[in-house]
Amino acid sequence: MSLKTSDFYYDLPKELIAQHPLEDRSSSRLLIANRYDKNLKEDIFKNIINYLNKGDVLVINNTKVIPARIHGHRKDKEENIEILLLTRKGDIWECLVKPGKKVKIGTEIIFSDKLKAEVIDISEDGNRFIKFIYEGIFEEILDQLGEMPLPPYIKEKLDDQTRYNTVYSKIEGSAAAPTAGLHFTKELLEQIKNKGVKIAPITLHVGLGTFRPVKVEDVEKHHMHSEYYMVSEESASIINDAKKNGNKIIAVGTTSMRTLESVADKNGMLKETRGWTDIFIYPGYEFKCVDSLITNFHLPESTLLMLVSAFSSKDIIFNAYEYAIKNKFRFFSFGDAMFLRGKDV
Repeated sequence: MSLKTSDFYYDLPKELIAQHPLEDRSSSRLLIANRYDKNLKEDIFKNIINYLNKGDVLVINNTKVIPARIHGHRKDKEENIEILLLTRKGDIWECLVKPGKKVKIGTEIIFSDKLKAEVIDISEDGNRFIKFIYEGIFEEILDQLGEMPLPPYIKEKLDDQTRYNTVYSKIEGSAAAPTAGLHFTKELLEQIKNKGVKIAPITLHVGLGTFRPVKVEDVEKHHMHSEYYMVSEESASIINDAKKNGNKIIAVGTTSMRTLESVADKNGMLKETRGWTDIFIYPGYEFKCVDSLITNFHLPESTLLMLVSAFSSKDIIFNAYEYAIKNKFRFFSFGDAMFLRGKDV
């Protein structure tokens, strides 16, 4: 019997969608849930350290969100064309464009004296492939002209753009933040390291395809967009050593989880690698590498809700979500967190 997208619907009061990050990143609420039963416990995120053991590995995604939303116009036209940078392949970017009807192959778009662009192709789903022409360093121009691409459910302006990046963000390339990591402060990470927990950074440049609504009722017919990942030799070694020693691998966020599960062999071992993944994890998936997951609360009918349901079970996850709604947890990108624990963590 096939899985239905509608099986993953739940009703969320709009007032529970967090519009702003908390002043102190680590003061978010934390719901401690067991991967294998319905036991729940409330805590504060900074106390996550109490649930981590010496020798365990915290796998973090060190991607950095770029100010990927830029506004321009066609030559000699007064209008606003919005470009959202999705994925870079050399000098070409795959982009979402609004309004798309005005932007055909060959269209020139002007953003400023220093930045212009030409549309060179259009994908099957309407995304534009755009070549940018600029003077100077592209990333510096983007910093001046671009805006952080906040998700559509955040209606209010973000005063401090750095709050949509983790404190350990390093490698530029994401169109969306790996939001489970937003709860960590540098101080908390130092305390975790001092306890003897290893930190293993990996990279997955998060595309908006991760958050794309599932438009088919048969879950298995949904196709994920590809995202670029990198796993260093050092991080692979840290993770492999922990597994050999019987320690736990804790993924910070679904992006870290998807990367690990994309590259691990059948024994959960990793090697230095880089490439593209379109892995789609839904109930029935057999996990190879990850023991526990730190994650935020996800949208109804989303691939991320399906992923956490696969890691635990739909009943256990929906029980936790029901508790979170009843107790007014904050949801989505700037919301509260859940620690989905494996055995003996």
